[in-house]
Amino acid sequence: MPRSKKGKRGSGKPGIKNGVKGESGASDDELTSDILSHYSSASETASVLDEGTGSEQVDEKTAQEETEDKLKQCIDNLMDKSAKTRLAALESLRQAFSSRVLYDFLTERRLTISDCVERSLKKGSGEEQAAAATVFALLCIQLGGGDEAEEGFKMLRPILTAILIDNSASIAARQSCARALGMCCYVSAAEDGEDLIKSLALLESIFMSSYPNREGTLPTPKPGSPGLHSAALQAWSLLVTLCPASRLTVLLDLHLPKLKACLESNDVNYRIAVGETIALLVELGRDIDESLATDGNKHRAKNDRRKQRSIFREVLHYIENEDFTEEKIRFGVESVYIDGWMRRRIYDAFKEILESGVRHHLQFNPLLRDIFGLGPPLILDATVKGNKISRFEKHLFNSAAFKARTKQRNKVRDKRADVM
Repeated sequence: MPRSKKGKRGSGKPGIKNGVKGESGASDDELTSDILSHYSSASETASVLDEGTGSEQVDEKTAQEETEDKLKQCIDNLMDKSAKTRLAALESLRQAFSSRVLYDFLTERRLTISDCVERSLKKGSGEEQAAAATVFALLCIQLGGGDEAEEGFKMLRPILTAILIDNSASIAARQSCARALGMCCYVSAAEDGEDLIKSLALLESIFMSSYPNREGTLPTPKPGSPGLHSAALQAWSLLVTLCPASRLTVLLDLHLPKLKACLESNDVNYRIAVGETIALLVELGRDIDESLATDGNKHRAKNDRRKQRSIFREVLHYIENEDFTEEKIRFGVESVYIDGWMRRRIYDAFKEILESGVRHHLQFNPLLRDIFGLGPPLILDATVKGNKISRFEKHLFNSAAFKARTKQRNKVRDKRADVM
């Protein structure tokens, strides 16, 4: 199991070479489907101990070996000369990494995968760069934020940075790099805060170009820039949750007035990202007396205005009443409660990367369970499964665990205060 650092968020068989399929002759789509179906059938018994026959145990082991062989083929394909083959391999790995916990398998192959991802980021098309950045973020999540993830992040951060600030790079690649930079820094940044400082500054340099000029006028956005600004702002707000109090004060003073002006942006998704970031900053600061401007432009689409009003009502309600609409996320026999803007930003960041696999990782990934205060992964037998604890008991446990974790994080923030 991965071991996270204190104070932090806690070679294979030859396969496909040079575009030539293995003996199975399976297509890339079939390979992806096979990987996911094997994990679906083989891994569920890992957490629930049921009595089974020796034959079933052999079948499970065989399925696991077949799955690992297919993953090894995908890793080999990352070095293929064909861009189509590399892209298909990245997509297969993305789906596998997001749907299952593969720590033991990936620990042995992390350097190979990192080298391949680096090559795709440097030489691939925009689509390949975007896919490679996402796979690397998933790799960091899989490795659990320990030394391995930190080592990989230090190696690839300069490349992610170069793509993010390159105005000639594709918007999709830059967005993916922004998300990867935020997530990888969040789970693997060193305790001295150096990576955190650099990543915050870099992301700020992207979304601050949407800020109003000295006359208070918002710049005319270039095609695709609102999506890029949203990705950078959301990645930045995730990292803000790690900042010490002294740094938070500076960030609040600098960004809150500018972000308030950005609520007049013509892009509804960027306005929503801004509104949620304001609510997060207010929650972190606790002493900010701001109110959000309402949007009076009637020409915007009704569904856009309705979507925005729903988010902003919740933002305003929280700011005025220090209240939050709680959300319950269920997985297995457990639940996690999203009861604040910081908790929501963290959950949304992982959900954006892991997609539908986020519940599986909440159930089995020690990193996410540490972040959300869930303790070690549960091992349940049939009798334990039948004795579900009450919603209130689970709520108390989750709240207490998250508060304890937040308290521990504050100690780390204090250590970082000197360097920030």
